[in-house]
Amino acid sequence: MVVFLLVLVVVLALLGAVHWYVWRRLVRDVTVAGSRARRFGTAAVVVLPLLSLAALVSARAGAPFPVQQAVAWPGFLWLAVLLYLVLALVAGEAVRPLLRVRTSRRAAAAPAEPVPAAVSVSANEPAGNAEPPAEPATASATEPESATEPEPVTAPAAAPAGDVSRRLFVSRVVAGSAAAVAVGTVGYGTYGVLRGPRVKRVTVPLAKIPRAAHGYRIAVVSDIHLGPILGRAHTQRIVDSINATQPDLIAVVGDLVDGTVENLGPAAEPLARLRARHGSFFVTGNHEYFSGADAWVDHVRELGLRPLRNARVEIPAGFDLAGVDDVAGESEGQGPDFARALGDRDRARAAVLLAHQPIVVHDAVRHGVDLQLSGHTHGGQLWPGNYLAELANPTVAGLERYGDTQLYVSRGAGAWGPPVRVGAPSDITIVELASKQA
Repeated sequence: MVVFLLVLVVVLALLGAVHWYVWRRLVRDVTVAGSRARRFGTAAVVVLPLLSLAALVSARAGAPFPVQQAVAWPGFLWLAVLLYLVLALVAGEAVRPLLRVRTSRRAAAAPAEPVPAAVSVSANEPAGNAEPPAEPATASATEPESATEPEPVTAPAAAPAGDVSRRLFVSRVVAGSAAAVAVGTVGYGTYGVLRGPRVKRVTVPLAKIPRAAHGYRIAVVSDIHLGPILGRAHTQRIVDSINATQPDLIAVVGDLVDGTVENLGPAAEPLARLRARHGSFFVTGNHEYFSGADAWVDHVRELGLRPLRNARVEIPAGFDLAGVDDVAGESEGQGPDFARALGDRDRARAAVLLAHQPIVVHDAVRHGVDLQLSGHTHGGQLWPGNYLAELANPTVAGLERYGDTQLYVSRGAGAWGPPVRVGAPSDITIVELASKQA
């Protein structure tokens, strides 16, 4: 408990420091004290993180689902915008001095404007800076007076952007550019999620697959993340995309939902229209255990999917399909049981394992699995999150080999938190098995 509180304090302090930095660069440095823009910007920097906090905790706090939906869009989107605002502003720190030098040089090179000396001295200027009074004329009346014109003095060059100082001009350029980059990046990433996942195809050669199974197609979909933002229309797009590929088998490898069956049951209903020659299978992900795993397992079974909870089936094409519960289930006395799922089987047959998290691949190797299909990582979802994902997972996305086991990790079909993906597009993968006997 003490460790949790310390971590919480550190996280809150970090978020506070980040928001102060954003307020300083995006509000204080570019607005006039007391102005309406300053007040509005300050209010936004206070309200938006509160909405983000509400979006993160509303579901677990048992808030009504309409409330969850109301806070989810602004709260989660702000987290994505905040990430790219900070990255762009930090990059702008390197550009800021260069802009100042450039504007200073342009100001110095600007042509000087002559101003009469009489107007160059203000009424408030100290007397020591004024010209002494003229001496009485001593020349004769017939001698012509010397008509000396006053020497011109130069006025300071006008600052860039009219009356705005160079410093304010540079601050506004950097802040405006950072805001444009952040909003543009998040906007494009949101479009990619709401458009729906693209279908990609991967061929996996397996030594034990019989010739009759050559070309067998498994549609792999993970991390759909139905919730207050992604709902029934998202599910329907995924179902339509999968059915269009006419797969032999469909594997839903966890993190289907972020919420209860009561709230999200209607959003999951299109899954009942999945079509494959050898059926559709489901294994739990860590988010199912935040949402009532047993209730969701029962519900997907009602929708026509077959849950594999530490279980195995023989596929008529000539290989075994196994599935294990997610490691998050260990907190509820469940979790993966490889001996139960893979024990006492004929190891001359190929084994394909459905497991939500890639980290169990080493257990898969020990139990003679030929191919493990996983998700969980989202491919990092928001660049540079992929670098953090690499620290926690053996494979972030794609196909890799571990001993005699091949591991394929999907980037997922949805998004958790912000409905945004940057550098990690969502996908549905058609894994085509290739027999070395063909």
